[in-house]
Amino acid sequence: MNGTTETGAPQPADDLHTDICVVGGGPAGLALALMLLRSGVRVTVLEKSTRFERAFRGEILQPGGQRILDDLGVLTTARNAGARELDGFQLVDRNRVLLDIDYRRLPAPYDHLLAMPQRHLLDTLLAACRKLPSFHYLDGHRVGALLEEDGQVTGAVAHGPGRRRRVHARVVVGADGRFSKTRALAGIGAGRVEAFGHDVLWFKVDAPDRQTRYVRIHRTAGNPVLVHDSHPGKLQIGWTLPHKSWPELAARGIDEVKRELTTALPQFADLIESSVGSLSDLSLLDVFAAKADEWTRDGLVLIGDSAHTHSPLGAQGINLALQDAAVLHPVLVESLRAGSLQRERFTPFLNARMPAVDAVMKMQQMQAKGMFGAGGPVADLLRSGIARLIRRSPLGAKITHRVAFGHPSVDVRTDLFTTGPTVRADGTGSAKG
Repeated sequence: MNGTTETGAPQPADDLHTDICVVGGGPAGLALALMLLRSGVRVTVLEKSTRFERAFRGEILQPGGQRILDDLGVLTTARNAGARELDGFQLVDRNRVLLDIDYRRLPAPYDHLLAMPQRHLLDTLLAACRKLPSFHYLDGHRVGALLEEDGQVTGAVAHGPGRRRRVHARVVVGADGRFSKTRALAGIGAGRVEAFGHDVLWFKVDAPDRQTRYVRIHRTAGNPVLVHDSHPGKLQIGWTLPHKSWPELAARGIDEVKRELTTALPQFADLIESSVGSLSDLSLLDVFAAKADEWTRDGLVLIGDSAHTHSPLGAQGINLALQDAAVLHPVLVESLRAGSLQRERFTPFLNARMPAVDAVMKMQQMQAKGMFGAGGPVADLLRSGIARLIRRSPLGAKITHRVAFGHPSVDVRTDLFTTGPTVRADGTGSAKG
């Protein structure tokens, strides 16, 4: 393992002792922290940012993720801060719906998608964590090294404003995203795969009276465009571009970019003209798939995007991250109780999550081919057949349920909670068929 020693001028250092050190204050890290805190575990979270006002593009919550947040008692508060219900996914070609995945067929109360600004979710999770004892939140702190003893990770070194802190922990959880520093410090390969032939250019437009209640992928003569409602009174638009083609297009200037966008989405041309003024209003997402070479070491676990990265297609990123946290929670509690933090103790987590992640990756590749692939009479006829299958058959309902809740679905082990509100007493936290 590398990255466990420091270089440079010495700085003042403090030592902090905790049970679990979570690197990354995103949905996976904060949800896991809250589960552990409610189970009587001491938790320290390291987060490099000092505020959640930066732009987040992933904001669609699947029903499975909503249920996990409900188990934690935070969904209602986060929703009340501002969110939009969406009825499902549609594939549209020249105003003709080719594919309609209707979430209203699912059992209430999770019979919809939820478009929620990620800062609302993070603010709510963090506020819930701060109400519980034994929680330390070190914002503005970057992980600079991993502490190690006899081959086992025993903590992390956090670099903050003018100081560094050694956080001694029984387990370090890397939840710091697709370009995880924790993963790099552990010497674990990212496992990046160029599985998709596109990147996505994201932006939002003001559209107070133009909400659609759907996530729609518009097939166009050029590159497909994803559109969905966003709070407050906006539309979030994701324009798919051939992989690595953005620099050449950007070099032509904002007027040319807007011309192509308005050609692709003529129904929103006025909104694009009024809301997009410069290239800085646009944000490029490098789309790739990745599955880290390893997810565990002695004293170390990776979750969420740190362990596996996905396309935004199908809105699975936050869902998978929250499910990772829910499955890892009882594994960590039991490992702490047993006093054994070797990687073998984390095997139940791997056995539950790796097949689920593999299934989503395969599904997204199929979705990309079906939604972004070539058009024509034969392809459109095939899509229409698939649409009828999903809309009318029991198999279609089963497919929708799997997309919405995961396969298997996951609940929070609320029976392990010793403090804080418990919403559902039947939570098992194990994978359900």
